[in-house]
Amino acid sequence: MVLEKENTEDLPQTLTQFIDWEPNDGHKYEWNDGELIKFTGMKKREYYIFDILNLLFIEKGYYKLGSLISEPDVMLTAIQLRRPDIAFFTREQIYAGQKGEDVVPQFVVELISPSDDIEKVEEKLVEYFKTGVKIVWHVMPRNRRVYVYTTSKTVTICTDDDICTASPVLPDFEISVNQLLG
Repeated sequence: MVLEKENTEDLPQTLTQFIDWEPNDGHKYEWNDGELIKFTGMKKREYYIFDILNLLFIEKGYYKLGSLISEPDVMLTAIQLRRPDIAFFTREQIYAGQKGEDVVPQFVVELISPSDDIEKVEEKLVEYFKTGVKIVWHVMPRNRRVYVYTTSKTVTICTDDDICTASPVLPDFEISVNQLLG
């Protein structure tokens, strides 16, 4: 959701202001080339999806390579700060981030709700692949579908017992839609 012009006095006008800004309205925001994008983030009814993925991540031993992080700040470009719902960062990326370097995850999961603007979802998908993301999952809990993208044009639509995979980023990271969504 793009913010109304009437409230701009208290809103950040630059990326630097945005990074230091702490909104107190209960929403989360992304920055896209001067545009503030308001969203609600993961809802408590969706936490279980992160938990299931995190347990699989640990079970497969991927915690030795890095971490799954929920709603991280990701600088896709010098003018785009996005917050994917879930992202995998290698250990090297995590320590590069500690030094202030901008890093882009290779595997991203977005939880799509009925209120999401499909054009904005598509725009973000294209941005992810332009900046080096290799796998994007669009999880649609209400429709019980997972769209597994390997490019912005190549998608596998998974339902029921279909297997979603994060290969080649995390080769054995596989789960059926039924397992993921209960």
